[in-house]
Amino acid sequence: MHFKIGKTFAAIAMAVALIIFVATPNAHADDRSHCQHAIEKAESRLDHAIAHNGEHSREAEDRRRDLNAERQRCWDQYHQWWNGHEHRGETEQNWDNDHPNGNR
Repeated sequence: MHFKIGKTFAAIAMAVALIIFVATPNAHADDRSHCQHAIEKAESRLDHAIAHNGEHSREAEDRRRDLNAERQRCWDQYHQWWNGHEHRGETEQNWDNDHPNGNR
């Protein structure tokens, strides 16, 4: 009887461990996807502000600050950030260098 309970418990523990092992990378990928989406959205808002108000307008500066905050949040969480204009992840905290004038 004890052998059967132990065997059942071991099978349940293995099933739970497998579920956790499989689900954790998916949750992590979803978080990174959220970061990527937030940065792309902030980049789009900055591009719009620049197009409609000028590169050095107050609106563009506000959107630039928002974009840098999103990049910093992703950097703090994953030590990488998404470069939406080049469609790639960046592994260095170098977002101030992604535009010829030093800041997008």
